[in-house]
Amino acid sequence: MLLQPKPKNARSKRVMVNRDPKVVENSKTAIFVRGSTTSQVILNVLADLYSLRKPDAINFTKKNEIHPFDDETSIEFFARKNDSSLFAVGMHSKKRPHNLILGRTFNYQILDMVELGIERCTPMSEFKAEACAVGMKPLMVFNGEAFNQNENMIRLKSILLDFFRGETAEMVSLKGLEYVISVTTGPPGINGEPGQIFFRSYTTSLKKSGVRQPRVELEEMGPSLDMRIRRVRYPTDDMWKQSTRIPKELKVTKVKNITRDGLGDKYGRVHLGKQDINKIQTRKVKALKKHLDGGPNKRQKTDIEE
Repeated sequence: MLLQPKPKNARSKRVMVNRDPKVVENSKTAIFVRGSTTSQVILNVLADLYSLRKPDAINFTKKNEIHPFDDETSIEFFARKNDSSLFAVGMHSKKRPHNLILGRTFNYQILDMVELGIERCTPMSEFKAEACAVGMKPLMVFNGEAFNQNENMIRLKSILLDFFRGETAEMVSLKGLEYVISVTTGPPGINGEPGQIFFRSYTTSLKKSGVRQPRVELEEMGPSLDMRIRRVRYPTDDMWKQSTRIPKELKVTKVKNITRDGLGDKYGRVHLGKQDINKIQTRKVKALKKHLDGGPNKRQKTDIEE
């Protein structure tokens, strides 16, 4: 764990205060780091992912001797220096060709990461479709049962969702969904290992459909990646518990006897005490009135006398 530096002036103190934990955190920043040896495939992947992640992204153009699975100090130093909680590291070697590592940090320490092997890459420059605007939130689609059953695929899904979620928005306009990211899994291997992973991104265009809802057409804009999981590092139980803790200010106070269904409709339950039917206020009718002596009323007396 790196030591927290002390601020030397007012400007550096404001920067340190801005990095302190908040009830509502800032949007996460991702850093894209080149390894000591890289291939053109990895350079294209890092450049395209960086363009999708902008403006909350920092691209490192120089080579760095970095191996997150073997030595954590380098990536933790970069995370603290740039105040980032997401990282992507690209490298290439004979043992692990076209290697891409995606991971997250918590309190400037590595939380979890996934190592992917890129088997095929078609960069955005080879597609004719126009790229989406900078800073747009994508619609994420995950196809395949492995994303709900296999632990490695579940971890990869969580990291990808965190990587491309952007700023938190309460409401999203239909016209604001400019592109879609689709992640599909192939058939599993013989030993039950996850199969190939197909990463695709599409731009959306709204067409007239004759009804209120428009017809949506997709056009591939890239990057198009075929990859496979190599190594996965899971977080410790204590660190995962701290990273997923919800502040008290954001916890919803539970109200008694009020529930909501799956559609968001609110239902309330009212508890009443024991009711005495004789004390209920009813319509005042003379025929139903009781006299103090308990005898018949005047009309009944006259009928008896006759």
